[in-house]
Amino acid sequence: MRPGAATVGTVHAAALLLGLAGVAGTLWHGVAEPGNALAFGALVALGELARWGARPGEREPAPLAAAGALAYALLGDDAGAATTHGVLQVVAVTVAGGLAGIVPHTARGRGPGLDQLARRVLTVGFAALCFQPLYNAGAVTGHLGLGAGYALFLVLVLLVTGLCDAVLAALLLRARTGYPYGPLLRDELRALGGIGSAVCATGVVMALGVAAAGLWALPLLAVPLLLAQVSFRRYAAVRTVNRQTIASLARATEIAGCTPPGHAHRVAALATAVGRELGLGGERLTVLEYAALMHDIGQLSLVDPVPGGATALLPAEEQRRIALLGGEVVRMTGVPAAVAHVVERQADPYRDQPLPARIVRAVNAYDDLAGEGPAAALEALERLRLGTARDYHPEVVACLARVLARGGAPGVTSVPTG
Repeated sequence: MRPGAATVGTVHAAALLLGLAGVAGTLWHGVAEPGNALAFGALVALGELARWGARPGEREPAPLAAAGALAYALLGDDAGAATTHGVLQVVAVTVAGGLAGIVPHTARGRGPGLDQLARRVLTVGFAALCFQPLYNAGAVTGHLGLGAGYALFLVLVLLVTGLCDAVLAALLLRARTGYPYGPLLRDELRALGGIGSAVCATGVVMALGVAAAGLWALPLLAVPLLLAQVSFRRYAAVRTVNRQTIASLARATEIAGCTPPGHAHRVAALATAVGRELGLGGERLTVLEYAALMHDIGQLSLVDPVPGGATALLPAEEQRRIALLGGEVVRMTGVPAAVAHVVERQADPYRDQPLPARIVRAVNAYDDLAGEGPAAALEALERLRLGTARDYHPEVVACLARVLARGGAPGVTSVPTG
């Protein structure tokens, strides 16, 4: 069995059981406040439909659906009248609305991943479990009333729910990728300050708005999040275009015959995996990826090409000259200055390098030396180990060996473990 498959299977099974329990319980006891259930179910479905154009890897590609489900989980009063729906009905409405909204995407072969669906069901169920029993028992309004204390309690519930969702998301990523859990969790927690905070805030405001004004508050409060989602899509599109531009620039060395086909992308994929293993995340990981893609661009300034494009076989001074030329070229492209800094420092002794430059140097040397087949890959890795006195950081080389033993990255020759 693939490592982590048991963890993923357990999370999916838990979400499936909770969803089935919610639907079965609602059918058995009947739907409480059908109008509320229909309105929030439609909001969740609309949010799922609005994931048109969502890009892979987004933490929350359907923020309106998430906010609507969380608002229903935290719904107490409806225009001043107490509600009686419970945890199971919240889960059932979330599942029904979600399934209705993803049908068009699934028909086009672009449905959401099972991990996202499982997280949605489990986190909404958790939020409902924290709020609904206390509200239905009268403990929340009895002790806090319907003023600031009540609103603060809703915020607290969503804060804890967001933390639990981040823990669950990092756990699933750890199970699927094998990357260290700590950096993945930090990335997820950092994401809570972006779209995650907007989702939580909208969920609280929706629950309070319906409590005061009824269901008429839902369409009014959904519009700002829809506009934010459109803006986020545009921002993501700009980032995608920037990355495509950098990837195209990286191919210039291949088109000019300076480096072997696919070299830059192999180095970028493997360097990113090593960076995650060493705890890099967020913007630092993006800088590492961009620098790895453009690490050989200095070869375009050479009069005589490097044989095979393998800069790892050149004298140290020549490697440093090419790196400095590459840094100058990168600075002219308009990418962040941190990327150029990594490119021009990649040939320095590792004790003088920042961590991303250490990673780029080691991974580039591995790809230059690995050749074809497991035997060549093992020999290349051994040469890196022998160079840890000056050229390659021992921890980076050890981490590279672990990543390769685990399967490396797509298109990269892995190293057998036995």
